[in-house]
Amino acid sequence: MNSTTPATGTETTAAAKKADLKLEAVVIPVSDVDRSKKFYQDLGWRLDADFAFDNGFRVVQVTPPGSPASIQFGTRITDQRPGTAEGIYLVVSDIAAARDQLAALGADVSDVFHPEAPGAQFGQVSDGQAGGLATDRASYGSFASFHDLDGNAYLIQEVTTRLPGRVGTTATEYASVHDLVGALKRASIAHGEHEVRNGGTFDENWPEWYAAYMVAENHGDELPR
Repeated sequence: MNSTTPATGTETTAAAKKADLKLEAVVIPVSDVDRSKKFYQDLGWRLDADFAFDNGFRVVQVTPPGSPASIQFGTRITDQRPGTAEGIYLVVSDIAAARDQLAALGADVSDVFHPEAPGAQFGQVSDGQAGGLATDRASYGSFASFHDLDGNAYLIQEVTTRLPGRVGTTATEYASVHDLVGALKRASIAHGEHEVRNGGTFDENWPEWYAAYMVAENHGDELPR
């Protein structure tokens, strides 16, 4: 089709559709594949693959609990120096619980902190971190960090309410039972306030209200009142 030929309806529709580009795995560099494999499995990460070939290539894939994306490492898989991966985000709904669980499983995890300066969560801004949860426990504001045995760095971030446009409009998903329970509790509190605003009468349509609230919160849309 040349520049002067109008697009047909079919071509326009096809062009408007964006191909899915789903992040599947992040490759990290490690010095000892078997040692790293054990480390991640000890943290409770699912082992998805361990394939070795005659030419020395080996790939191991592990997936954090509740994550749609995975971590890969192995031999002849990257020329990065072991331990140089940084800022790999792991999102949780309860930072304190996640931090304590990782510590109990053997990870050398930091205390919970929050940034007092933009970008301080990455550790490159001097005196930019403060201990404890973010003020009012704001979503996206509380962090912890840990390193694997080579020094590859992970950043754990607490996210309870997504910013607008951060979740696909066709799906509402919760990564775990814990996340779903947290969403139900927040909906329950908000619904109680909703009933108070409406004279304290029992809302017979509370299931519909809960559903609308949880979908809106998950997608970062305006919450019902």
